[in-house]
This record gives sequence, structure tokens and C-alpha cells, in this order.
Amino acid sequence: MTAHGTAAAGDDGNARSSPPGTPRPPDVPSPQGTPRPPDGASSPDGPLSQDGLLSLDELMPWSVRPLRTGRAWVSGPDPVALRARWERLAAAGPAEQERLFAASRSRTPHSSVAALPGRSAGTGRFARTPGPCPDPVRILHGPYDEQWLLPDHRLIDAARPELWRVTDGRQLFAVEHSSAPEDSGPALSVTALLPDGHSPAGRPGRIRPLYRRPGGTEPNLAPGLTELLRGRLGGTAEPDAFTPEAVLAWVLAAARPSATGPRVPLPADAAVWSSGVALGRELIRLQSRGARGGERPRLPGGRRPYVRAALPARPTGLVHEAGDEALVVGDGRISPVPAAAWEFTVGGVRVLELWFGRRAAAATGRGPDGAPPDGLDAVGARGWPREWTSELLELITVLALLDGTAGPRKQLWAALEAGPLIGPAELRTAGVLPVPPSARRPASVLGHQEEGPEGQFALL
Repeated sequence: MTAHGTAAAGDDGNARSSPPGTPRPPDVPSPQGTPRPPDGASSPDGPLSQDGLLSLDELMPWSVRPLRTGRAWVSGPDPVALRARWERLAAAGPAEQERLFAASRSRTPHSSVAALPGRSAGTGRFARTPGPCPDPVRILHGPYDEQWLLPDHRLIDAARPELWRVTDGRQLFAVEHSSAPEDSGPALSVTALLPDGHSPAGRPGRIRPLYRRPGGTEPNLAPGLTELLRGRLGGTAEPDAFTPEAVLAWVLAAARPSATGPRVPLPADAAVWSSGVALGRELIRLQSRGARGGERPRLPGGRRPYVRAALPARPTGLVHEAGDEALVVGDGRISPVPAAAWEFTVGGVRVLELWFGRRAAAATGRGPDGAPPDGLDAVGARGWPREWTSELLELITVLALLDGTAGPRKQLWAALEAGPLIGPAELRTAGVLPVPPSARRPASVLGHQEEGPEGQFALL
């Protein structure tokens, strides 16, 4: 029995042992056209490992920094605990409220701020009129960890209102992972939830909405990019091969991490583009867990993980038995759990261990160091709810299926290494680059009035 087995890893750092029966994404065809010169040889756009790649700033110009809550107790895996924390804070006397709030330079119980766009939480000073507890909202807390947040601007140091204005049923967000060597995991992820941009290791990455306005309008893409791609690669391509969602799918499938952020090649071969878009759409479906009308991720019947022994109310340990493909959670047991899911890492951190550790701490009322947390972080521990077990089973499924896409991703990169690219020089000639400064700023969103501090209407 081992808790830290090592699986073979490829370019993105994830285990390469795909579970039997895993659905296979579309194969990447051999590229057509003139092969690129080998690395180090001269070419208009340089070798693929250098100047042939584009930054996300050049492809998706508008980006937003990660949220900064300023206090841990406003978010977590259990919405019941968040409500309990709110109620205790709202009922506390002045001195106790000051202590529990965990004030910062940006927020205290006496701060007066505007409401979050689309939210009805109060705008009066919390110490005077806290109001009813707002319904917690689902967010993505770092890669692959869906948690909850109290959506009250008075409690959050930097909530990034510009993200809330464009969050709706059409929006998708690309989230950069922490800068790290190329073998540390995926370069970015995509979610339909509001992401907080948290990184499990290293510096948090930027958040890039696919659309600059609500309703799926005004794509956050370099002006003229889709027109150039359609003109160069259109031919026999499917009608939806160059939509904003298709470009995002390509970015997700083809991006590679680097010390300066994700880098993306653009192929000059239509077949490579089509295959990469198909692969990226499968990645979006898996990472967003079937949001926007897609099918929820499922492994074939014989490979689906099941609870073989009930998980305890307050589990304290997590071990993977590689031989039996079992995940041992205290006295509980889940199987089959492929080694690929257990070994899946982002930024050098094992996703399953991190996900479990956060919930084990909440279930036991203990901090990461084993000591009881102080203040509101200790409020609301209620053991291990059934919902977490369901979420764990789905996370195992998602990670196993994501690992199954590693082979097609390597095929895609082999095709890109061998084939011609649309590089920065061509984009500059076409006027796509440099991106105009206006494309890097938020769009004006005036569809509704927003309540400012103390009930005044905010001017946008």
C-alpha cells in the first residue's frame, strides 16, 4: 500500500496511464504543408519553442487579477458553515464583531462599499445594518475545486466587480495556472463558475472571460483574430470551427505553461486546427462538468468509482492503494480509483490530496497544522456531509478522464512541431497585432443600475 506512488508523466506532468474504457478524444492528423525547420533554424516566426508561440495577452487581451477575499471565513466547501458564520458575526457585540471580522486595510465592519453587480446584499455598514445572510454562490477555488462564497462586497477585500458584471449563463472563464516548469501540469483551466483565481502553488494566474459583455456578446479575443483564422483555415471546416468558443477550445488544448505564462501556437493547417478544437471542446466539457447543457463526465460502467465502505464523519487520512486501485478515506473506501486520477497534479500539487485536505480540516474543525482555528474559521464544522462524497466521486472521474486526453494532446503537439504555424509576424501584417489598448480594458456594462455605498446608485 502506498500513499505516494509515482506514475509516468508526459509534457504536462500528469500521469499517463489512461483507465481502460476511457472515451478517446479525436485523433490529431498528420499536418499538411511545408514542415517547419528544426529548433534553432531560421524562420519568419522562429522555432516553435520560442517566437512561434503567442501569449494569452495577445489572444485574449482582457484579463483580471484573482479575487482577494482578505479573510478565509467568507469562503469554503460547506454553504451551511458559511451561513452559520454570518449569523454569529451579525449577532456579535461591537468588540467581538471587530475580532471575528478579521479586519484589513480594505475592509472593516465599518466599511461602506457598493453592492456586487447582480447581488442584493446590503450596502450599509455591516456593524450597523448587517441585513440577512446572502445566499452563498458556487465558485471555483483554484483548479478543479468547487466551493462556496458569501457574495457580500462588505466582506471581501477585492471582489473584482468587473467579473461579476459579465458572469451569466453564457460566460466561460479561462484561468491561468501558476507559473512553473513545463512538466508541472496543465497551463490553464476553463470553468463556467466564477473563479477566484487561487493557485495551489506559486503565484496566482490571471482570469480571462471569454466574453466582455453579458449575454455572450463581444468576445474577449484580439480584434480580427477569428476573421484571419477563418480566411486562412476555413476551407472545408465546420461552420462553428471559428466561433469564440472554438478559439477558447483551441487555446485550452494547445497551450503550454512557461515561466512567463501560457503560450499558444496557431496552426497553418486546417486539419490540425479542427482536431485541436475538437479535443479542446472535450476538455471544456470535462472541466466545466457538463455545464452549459453538456453531458456530465462519466467513466464506463466497469470503471466508475463507487463507495465500498462508508466514509467516516470526520476522516483524517487519505491513502491510495495502487494495487487495488482503492482510495482509503479513514475507515471508508472508494474504488476503482485509477493511479492516473491519484497522481494528477497542478503546479506540482496533487489535486485529490489538496481537495481532501481542505474538507478534512473543515469536517474536524482543525487547521492545516492540526490546531483548532481561531474566530469564524472554526464555526460550522459538521462532519463530512453526503454531498462531499458525491463531489469526490465526480472529481475522481474528471481527473481520470482528463488524464485520458494526455495522449491526444501529445499528438497535437507533435503535429504542431512538424507543421507550419501562423506566427506573430503574420498577425502583425494582418493588423491583428498589436492589440489596441481598448481591448485590454473592461467594456462599459450599463444594462442595469448598481447600488452604491449606503444605498446610493453607482455611476458606471
